[in-house]
This record gives sequence, structure tokens and C-alpha cells, in this order.
Amino acid sequence: MSNAIIGATGKLGAHTIDALLERGTPAGDILALGRNTDRLQVYADRGLRTAILNLDDIEATAKTLAGVDKLLLVSFGPGDRVAQHGRAIDAARQAGVPHLVYTSGLEAPTTILELAADHKATEELVTASGSPVTFLRNGWYTENHQQDFAGARERGVIRNSISDGRIATAPRMDFAEAAAVVLSTPGHEGKAYELSGDTAWSFDEFAATAADVLGTPVRYEALTAEQEREELLAFGLDEGTAAFIVTLNANIRDGAMAPTSGDLARLIGHPTETLETTMRSWV
Repeated sequence: MSNAIIGATGKLGAHTIDALLERGTPAGDILALGRNTDRLQVYADRGLRTAILNLDDIEATAKTLAGVDKLLLVSFGPGDRVAQHGRAIDAARQAGVPHLVYTSGLEAPTTILELAADHKATEELVTASGSPVTFLRNGWYTENHQQDFAGARERGVIRNSISDGRIATAPRMDFAEAAAVVLSTPGHEGKAYELSGDTAWSFDEFAATAADVLGTPVRYEALTAEQEREELLAFGLDEGTAAFIVTLNANIRDGAMAPTSGDLARLIGHPTETLETTMRSWV
């Protein structure tokens, strides 16, 4: 079975390739598509097939995808990503790819998370294309809070406006393993998996865990949205970026990243990695 990954040169794509190889997928059965030519060369040296991704040329991308059995479309970063996703979906449809897998956002159709609007729009494009699809609705990566851990180590304090909001994180490698399972096993067409960590934690718990890992006192200070905005501007962020972070944290405070469906652990066949275990890898 031939698997292709659009976004192979990013972090999630790289972890997915490692997971596929660990699961016994032959390197020659993996087509890695991306924009980082150095990373693509590393894959080629490992025996993978590679192609430079140019979604402005849909026909050429479709030709590259010819013969692929499953395509993983790793979502692009914020910006013009819905249009880019649409071009990738068109290329897959033209190539006749039998099964499309898209890394969406947690509870994308109904979530309050403003960041997930692009995921909802992309899911609608995929559905309209008629391609058999699996939605991997990824929650929050624990790595998104590595900077908070660094702040705890340097200053002994973590400050944001999330307050008592809870976050069910898992490390990126757990989400990548789930993608590899879907790519390498049958029976996932037409399904949507709500992927998140087994346990939702608060920032008070994050600070306590960081204190245990570091062996030094760490405290969490909840800010109001306006206090956070002022701090971000004082750190040199522009108004738009500061507003984005404050809104994101408000969504998280209101529970957007708290759901724990258990889908991720069921897919990968073991519990998701704990917050403490991931933190200890950062020391």
C-alpha cells in the first residue's frame, strides 16, 4: 500500500513517517511531499520517495499523487490555508486517491475555538469532493506549552489568562502515531476521531508538575484578558498578535481544549503520554 504525506517536512509529518516505518511500512511505499528540500533529501537518503510540493500547480501535484492509496493532508499553518487545502483536495480527487486523511481540529464542526474555523471549512471542502475521508481532529500538543515550562524554570512563575481552564494535551508523537495507524490499517474511511490526551490539566496543576520536575518552586498567576494584552504588548508583540493570543486563551479558558473522548488512546493502543513524562524530556 502506498502512502503519501502532504506536509511531510513539518514536525507532525516527520513524526508520522517515523511511526509508519516503526510499524513496518516499507520506506519505498511512502511518498513525502513538502517544501523543505533539505528535509526531503534526508527522507530520500532513508529510501523514501519524495516530491517538492507546489500546490499552485494542481495538475502536476495530481500526477505526483497517481497510484497513491492513502493521502495524509497535514493542515497548514494559519493564513491562506483553506485555499491551500482546497488545492490539495482537488489534486487528490484528480489523481483518484481512494482515501484522504486530514488533520483537523478538535470538535471542528461545533467548537468555540476561533482557530478551528479553517478546519471546519476544510472538512466541508473534503466532504463536498466526495473522496472517502478520515478526519483526525487533533487537540492540543503538549509541546505548545514548552515555553511555559521554560518560563517556570527561568522565573518560577507562569502567567496567562487561561485561569482554571483545562487542557487535554498529548505530545505530537502520539498524534503522529494515530495518523500512522489510520494510514497503515483498514477500516477508517468515513470516520472522525476526536483526538486528545487522556487527562485534562489546569495551569495550577501544570505549575505543580513543573515544580516536581524542576525541584524548584513554581506558581501560576491568572491574569485578566486586559492584563495579558498589556503584558504581550510590553513584550513587543503587535496588536494583532496580542489580540489573537488573548482570544485563543479565552477559548481555552472556556473549555475548547478540555474534551477527553479517549479516541487517541484507543487508536494508538496505549495511554497517551502524561504531562509529567513530556516535561521530563524537556529538562
